[in-house]
Amino acid sequence: MCYVQQMLNTRKLLNFEAEAESLLRGVLAKAPGLKVQALRTSLDLPDTGIDIVCSISVLERQHELVCEVKTTGQPRHVREAIFQLKRYVAQRDGIPIFIAPYLSEDARALCIESGVGYLDGYGNAHIAFPGFFVSCTMAGKPTAERRDLKSLFKPKSASVLRTLLREPTTPWRVADLAKAAMVSVGHVSNVRNSLVERGWAEIADGGVFLSKPNSLLDTWRDEYSPPAGERRSFYTTQHGSRLIETLRDQWDGLLQHGIVTFASFSAANWIAPFARTGTHIFYADEEGLEHLCEILGLAPTARGENVAVTVVDDLALLRDSIEPAPGIHCTSPVQTYLDLYVSGERGREAAEHLRRETLQWS
Repeated sequence: MCYVQQMLNTRKLLNFEAEAESLLRGVLAKAPGLKVQALRTSLDLPDTGIDIVCSISVLERQHELVCEVKTTGQPRHVREAIFQLKRYVAQRDGIPIFIAPYLSEDARALCIESGVGYLDGYGNAHIAFPGFFVSCTMAGKPTAERRDLKSLFKPKSASVLRTLLREPTTPWRVADLAKAAMVSVGHVSNVRNSLVERGWAEIADGGVFLSKPNSLLDTWRDEYSPPAGERRSFYTTQHGSRLIETLRDQWDGLLQHGIVTFASFSAANWIAPFARTGTHIFYADEEGLEHLCEILGLAPTARGENVAVTVVDDLALLRDSIEPAPGIHCTSPVQTYLDLYVSGERGREAAEHLRRETLQWS
């Protein structure tokens, strides 16, 4: 890291330390009878690795709050802070607390599991000691955090994530992952770094792998929006098994001209059947749709559709398909799960069923 960057990071930390001190005082002020007797910051605590030590009295008992402050609350940095706090309180009694601008659900869980209190600038807090207890969880995420997550789940990055989620414990070299996901090496590196920062991935000798695929999928699900594209409605006289047999007979030829795949509820019917609908749902490109219309005799309709096709902008999504039965092509279990989850209450139930059946990772 260059000298200028080091100076900027140091200045950013010192500025947030002042805010962290204010946050801590604000929380403590809520307890009647609690008195802050002394508060020392990193400038007063050289060579300790600790940023704030606050001596208090409550109910005639003395306590020392030991706080580590960081400008990011990503799980990787949380683990570093927990290690520093544990090392400090092992030598001197104290109540360990981690403070950051924002702490994700995963970061907060790390603190709780380690017996460390936490506090962030968004209002999340969990601090407990004799005579004092506060626990608060704020809904939503800060704008900056949501923006970062949206970037992580954009189409090019999503192609990398879908590739990793096929076999989460398989390590990938950056070049191999870039080839499989059909994105640049630089883009894979950025995604890898973001996943490691958030504690969802680790880097081993064989490359990067997902250490917490469920946490990644949970967050993606909560931030997910259906793929961009044009949804078109059709009617066909072919129904049920007749439609399926027609597709099975013609799908290989169909894929020579374009890309078509079952999606959402229609894909789930083949992967993990749960809820059926009267409409067959597809993703396709323009050529695929054109040939699908020929094969099934699709007629555009404004009412009474029994076939819905989304011509998606992200063609990588179409390439990430599976063949659960001979001649049947569906979106992958991960993509199907995401699409179901945003399809109302019935879709959410189907999504959770599919996840239990096909997306169980230890």
